[in-house]
Amino acid sequence: MSGKGRMKLEPIVLMVALVLVGIALVWMQPPARPGVSPRDGAVVHRATIGQARTFVEVHGEPGQETFRVLGMEGHASEVMELTEFEAMFGSRVVREIRGERNAVFRIFNITTYASLVWIAIGLGGQIVFSCRFLIQWIVSERKRESVIPDIFWWISLLGGVCLFVYFVWRRDIVGVLGQSTGIVIYARNIRLIHKKRRRELRNAANGVLTDPASEEANAP
Repeated sequence: MSGKGRMKLEPIVLMVALVLVGIALVWMQPPARPGVSPRDGAVVHRATIGQARTFVEVHGEPGQETFRVLGMEGHASEVMELTEFEAMFGSRVVREIRGERNAVFRIFNITTYASLVWIAIGLGGQIVFSCRFLIQWIVSERKRESVIPDIFWWISLLGGVCLFVYFVWRRDIVGVLGQSTGIVIYARNIRLIHKKRRRELRNAANGVLTDPASEEANAP
């Protein structure tokens, strides 16, 4: 296909590659379930012990619970009473398992303060991503016509990258796929804008009149 209908293969290849990278990053993360089956009637909770995220099985009525740590690799600890479990892993882990986390942890569904860094990346990316339409609307109102300023694509790219990283951390494959294609499109638009400007500067330096229709047809 030639002329204005021609499409470059490079963006499509990059789009597919980024989708595959996103899927691989999610796939390579530790599984979101224990590698050993819990006891009948037990409840399994996600917990952070030290620097590792693992699972804790709780069995029995409140005040008479027994605990067992279930590893992702298929091993399980011995059954422990509450006092033994708390002495070994600390009261913080017990509070976390019982849902006695602070309000911030409950709101963002996290278990450690270190996770706030990822929350900041995701929340910041979403704010930046949302602001692009506000900026586009303001610029359009000033010019009294619908336009897309260059900064729209830069903000889209920044917000898209932040959200892509955040969704990978969350193991959210839907979010990863959604941002993978967008990142390539934003970057491609920025590249086309820069190519057009270079052509215009080169033509101006050579005293060549610019034909918009010709530029559109010949743009790489």
